[in-house]
Amino acid sequence: MNILIFGSRNFGIEDVEECFMKKGYKYTYIDDTSYRDRVNRQIDAKFVDNIEKGIEGEKYDCVFTFNYSPVISNNCKKINIPYISFIYDNPQIQLYSYTVINSCNYIFIFDKAQYMELKNGGINTVYYAPLAVNIDRMNRMLGANGSCNNRYKSDVSFVGSMYNEKHNLFERLEGVSEYTKGYLDAIIQAQRQVYGLFFLEDLLKDRILDDMLKNYPVEVNTDGVESIEYIYANYFLARKLATEERYDIMKRLGTEFGKDYLINLYTPNDSLKIDGIRNKGPIDYYNEMPYVFNNSRINLNITLRSIKSGIPLRAMDICGAGGFLMSNYQADFYDYFTPGEDIILYESTEDMLNKCKYYLTHDSERERIAKNGRARIEEAHTYDIRFEEIFNIVFNTQKSRRKYD
Repeated sequence: MNILIFGSRNFGIEDVEECFMKKGYKYTYIDDTSYRDRVNRQIDAKFVDNIEKGIEGEKYDCVFTFNYSPVISNNCKKINIPYISFIYDNPQIQLYSYTVINSCNYIFIFDKAQYMELKNGGINTVYYAPLAVNIDRMNRMLGANGSCNNRYKSDVSFVGSMYNEKHNLFERLEGVSEYTKGYLDAIIQAQRQVYGLFFLEDLLKDRILDDMLKNYPVEVNTDGVESIEYIYANYFLARKLATEERYDIMKRLGTEFGKDYLINLYTPNDSLKIDGIRNKGPIDYYNEMPYVFNNSRINLNITLRSIKSGIPLRAMDICGAGGFLMSNYQADFYDYFTPGEDIILYESTEDMLNKCKYYLTHDSERERIAKNGRARIEEAHTYDIRFEEIFNIVFNTQKSRRKYD
């Protein structure tokens, strides 16, 4: 197998490279953030140059990226080479580009609800695939000494953005009317009470949209079908919700447990201060995060609501590192894990606090659940397994497509 990869050192790209090397695949990696663009002549030129060169005198069999790239898809379409896109972000506005229907595309989406939305809309180039873990890397890092790394020990930890950094788009709507402010706050608070259904987009009506557009205009892409409502709901409101929800959860944890337990927050904004919480700032995905997950008695997953049903990468990595996962409800968990046996799901902040209190005082039960969660990853969610599934779909489907061309 010969694979041309475009990326920008995304989460997981080094794990993909290791998987390919382990399997004996040959690949070329092109590191260029411009691959995310819808149109880019620099990427066009790099694509053509590498395709013409091939690899060790052989042609490429496919092109791969994390997340979807319209410019890569269009280049693959020109020469009829399979384009494999593995999505790990949501929202992913590029998925609403007209290019998603290109017959070269094999787009693997980790969020089943989003996959079903596109599939039911007539998009036949999308497939469902949960995210994966490099279990070999976890074993190397955590083998004999992982659980003894005191630097990362905590009783409860959360790793993730608080969405209060400079890219907080919601604050740019400060000029809207008091009515609109009240309406947006009300629907955000309503969404906070509901897991498993993302309805913010449906509640943005004409009067509200007009006010938002007047104060901070956004435009849809001319080559796509995303709506103004989609942009505001996913990039403005969902992130504002995440800011409030994550802050409130950490504040409650600090109040309830901060005096007796170590509560760690790992987030890009290292200036954020919350009573009872140790803000440890950002950590490196490859070299530090597995130690955090393995050395935290409880690891929280607080999912960005734009992820409608999917299992976030953080949750997979927690289990892969042998950590104990406590997460909000996400429907896709039930396809691969047994709540109460492999992971713990909470239904509200109060439920989360009660379950933290319980599992901080029931070590053997907590350790058993963490062990089971790790086993589920080894059984079905390694990169070796996932890419075997992906390549089977791509090249078997490709044969069928050629048969009927």
